[in-house]
Amino acid sequence: MADILQQKKAYKLFKRYDGNPILTPENWPYPTNAVFNPAAAKLNTETLLLIRVEDMRGFSHLTVARSADGFTNWEIDPTPTLEANQSSREERWGLEDPRITWLEEQKQFAITYVSFSEGGPVVSLAITKNFKTFARLGSLLPPEDKDACLLPRRFRGRFALIHRPIVRGEAHMWISFSPDLTHWGNHRALIKTRPAYWDCHRVGLACQPIETTQGWMLFYHGVRITAAGAIYRVGLALLDLEEPWRVLRRGDEWVLGPRALYERIGDVSDVVFPSGATVHKEIDQLNLYYGAADCTVAVATANLSDCIDYLMSCPEVKE
Repeated sequence: MADILQQKKAYKLFKRYDGNPILTPENWPYPTNAVFNPAAAKLNTETLLLIRVEDMRGFSHLTVARSADGFTNWEIDPTPTLEANQSSREERWGLEDPRITWLEEQKQFAITYVSFSEGGPVVSLAITKNFKTFARLGSLLPPEDKDACLLPRRFRGRFALIHRPIVRGEAHMWISFSPDLTHWGNHRALIKTRPAYWDCHRVGLACQPIETTQGWMLFYHGVRITAAGAIYRVGLALLDLEEPWRVLRRGDEWVLGPRALYERIGDVSDVVFPSGATVHKEIDQLNLYYGAADCTVAVATANLSDCIDYLMSCPEVKE
């Protein structure tokens, strides 16, 4: 009975916005095949999404959309905001799947994204204050690697990066550390796939980690490969606030999975892929922005306090 009650709690955690999908290729000011996998941030009084846009060649770039309420009346940049640097071998085939972190110490936004080329996917970093001009710091770690985001502050003097390398064919989440955003080490496996579970084949970071008094709230996507193809769902875990390499709790069940038609049918069916979130503490609300079926952008909302309560009811992780 306890397991059933926990699954019911997870099932009811998020509510899809009735106006989904909130952004589609038809909304775009220039020709595009798909818009999906948005990073998210609050900038002044607006919600800003940095969205992966796939062109008619199959290459991707990143474009900004802004909204006063985070749901409607999006203002989309008329041309691509951040495109591949063709002089960089790592970016020849485009830029994909960004995440945004506000670095309080530097008073700047850090954008981690995937640079793609014949060498495979690699995690790259750009810095900006206004999402109009960008300083590119280049690739951080060797390929094959993706689903990366910086934590917003240092730990024992080091920056922390959560990412998902492919090691011996295994797709687990790792955490790595750097004193200067250039040299990375102290690599540790963080969250691993679980045989027979919904996240048995691949896991990867979803939106940016969210700081709470109980720890870092970590959304991640999990993949299960079925006879009909892969299914991408979303789970929750909790990291220690001062030692984020320590996983405190992890949910057994997914909290959001493909059910709506726009999540089940698209360029890649059965995909819910969050890569951005905004927190609105004044109304106890979390807005989770995600790519739906690799075609459109959608949003689901939850009470922040409910997410924390759910996490604190999840099993403790034994080291």
